[in-house]
Amino acid sequence: MLQTVEALIDEQGHIQWLEKVSIKGYRRVLITLLDDDESQEEVLVAAESALKDDWLKDEEDEAWEHLKKEV
Repeated sequence: MLQTVEALIDEQGHIQWLEKVSIKGYRRVLITLLDDDESQEEVLVAAESALKDDWLKDEEDEAWEHLKKEV
């Protein structure tokens, strides 16, 4: 199961979890370094509103139709 958790990492690579995390044994991780800018969420919201018109077009659904699997 994939799980995303928020944390802070310092210059020495020490991780400070911002929420409770229970880890048993070794786990592989992927770390994405985010800008220190608090307005990151605003950028994501703006991008969504700018793209949603295209996402909701019938042409967009038709373009991806070949990837849908029959259930």
